[in-house]
Amino acid sequence: MSAARAALWGAHEIVALILASLVAGLATTPYAAFHFHRMAPYGVVANLLAMPVVSGLVMPAGILGLLALPFGFDAPFWRLMELGIDWMVAVALWVGSLPGAVGRVPAFGAGALLVGTAGLIVLCLLRTPLRAIGAAIAVVGCLLAVRAPQPEVLVGASGDSFAVREPDGRLQVLKTGNDAFAIREWLAADGDDRQPAAASAAREGFTCDEAGCVAKVSGGGLVAIATSPAALADDCARAVLVVTTRAAPPDCAATTVDRKARRSGGALALRRAGAGWEITAARPASQDRPWAPGTGERGRTAERPAARDATPPPDDLGADD
Repeated sequence: MSAARAALWGAHEIVALILASLVAGLATTPYAAFHFHRMAPYGVVANLLAMPVVSGLVMPAGILGLLALPFGFDAPFWRLMELGIDWMVAVALWVGSLPGAVGRVPAFGAGALLVGTAGLIVLCLLRTPLRAIGAAIAVVGCLLAVRAPQPEVLVGASGDSFAVREPDGRLQVLKTGNDAFAIREWLAADGDDRQPAAASAAREGFTCDEAGCVAKVSGGGLVAIATSPAALADDCARAVLVVTTRAAPPDCAATTVDRKARRSGGALALRRAGAGWEITAARPASQDRPWAPGTGERGRTAERPAARDATPPPDDLGADD
């Protein structure tokens, strides 16, 4: 009978650990996906292998070590704690090496996160069958996250990193300087597992010469990246969007994003909005913080044929970058 009870107790503990891992994973997954664009599909496996050692060895050894510390007998307990931590690290490395251990999630907005959070709260707080409503709300949050629109053009704050979403839906990147950080973040936010160095070195989707580069964009048309004033006249005539590191001409027939827009808003994300482009800045003017005071202006939509609000007069631009 004692053996049967021990087996039942062990099965109960294993089931409780699995449920705790599932609940903890489900509770933290939306926030990890929102901030880091990653998921850990094997988290339950890692917890099952590591948590018994943490509960049975690491934590008790740590407590006993603290109690023995004033008397100078703490060294054996720290060694035991080290063994448990080494096991945890080994489990993490092994699980991380499994195929598909890192699931990448494209970026989504705060609205989907709030809806998913509301669903988790309802699901956890209610004890009646109404808690199923929380599951339905969480599913709606997941659908909103999956259907979140992605930017079609990205411009780095430094002005030497660009990304264009091609008609096949893949983000192609171009780096003309040393800003590798922006490209790494863009690929991660797009759920793309390519390495930034390889993606930028390939220059897939871009046709370049000494004056600049052009690329096809999803939705039709060309995006021109003009690095020389000589390219602006031709780019304004044939492109639907012109991104330049200099001052754009006021009579450009295409939507233009120049250095003034980067200086005022930092990195920029652009999406099509009818005949123009909706510009989302990393540092919007309406965002007023002590370390980054805002100007009180609101976000805008750049209209074709020219984005006058995104292309200030040349007199206001100052010196070149």
